[in-house]
Amino acid sequence: MGRGRVELKRIENKINRQVTFSKRRNGLLKKAYELSVLCDAEVALIIFSSRGKLYEFGSAGINTTLEKYNSCCYNAQGSNSALAGGEHQSWYQEMSRLKTKLECLQRSQRHMLGEDLGPLSIKELQQLEKQLEYSLSQARQRKTQIMMEQVDDLRRKERQLGELNKQLKNKVLLIVSTVNFCLSIWGIGDTVQPLLCFLVLISVSSNFVMPFRHVVLTHRHTIQLEAEADSSNCRAIQDSWVHGTVVSGGTVLNAQPAPDIDCEPTLQIG
Repeated sequence: MGRGRVELKRIENKINRQVTFSKRRNGLLKKAYELSVLCDAEVALIIFSSRGKLYEFGSAGINTTLEKYNSCCYNAQGSNSALAGGEHQSWYQEMSRLKTKLECLQRSQRHMLGEDLGPLSIKELQQLEKQLEYSLSQARQRKTQIMMEQVDDLRRKERQLGELNKQLKNKVLLIVSTVNFCLSIWGIGDTVQPLLCFLVLISVSSNFVMPFRHVVLTHRHTIQLEAEADSSNCRAIQDSWVHGTVVSGGTVLNAQPAPDIDCEPTLQIG
């Protein structure tokens, strides 16, 4: 059976602890010597006992090895410092480049505005003139494009308004023709000349309604007419109305209106 693993911990017995220290110290010094001989390595070993006693081994001398160690540490620190300094230098160069570019742009802007032109040579002024002409050409081109878009939009609105006007005109013509037809049925087509305007007053109660396309004739309310005639022409509407008889499309329809009242028949458009 293999030997079990020994737990590493401080030896409490002082004598045993001192014996173990001596054995292991000698073994460690022997291993350091063997390493330096077998591998041609530079080895330095420093040991302090619990009482502060020094034990050392150096294949090339302790001081020589320590100097070399310190030199390597300083070089490493110098390398890190050099890297940090190089990074700072890079940032500084980038900042200087951006600052120069900003100053150049500000100077170009002042030249575009016609300022600080004194130091410029003829060649630089010619180049500035070309840049301004190009910028002016681009601005005019964009302005023309916007104006053409606005003109197209206005033309489109004009066409829409024309269509709407045409529809309204057709409706007005339909109403006028319907009113003239109804007036011809009542026999007053030649009484009111010329007919300039009409206004229909709608009734909410009626005893007789006769539909005719978009026209509804009732007996109760008034057709208000404005004409180049005196009031007797408008009165002719009432005089020509015959109660109980309405003509539509050549057909005589009998109607039962309310009792006679002093009013004109009504033309309701709807």
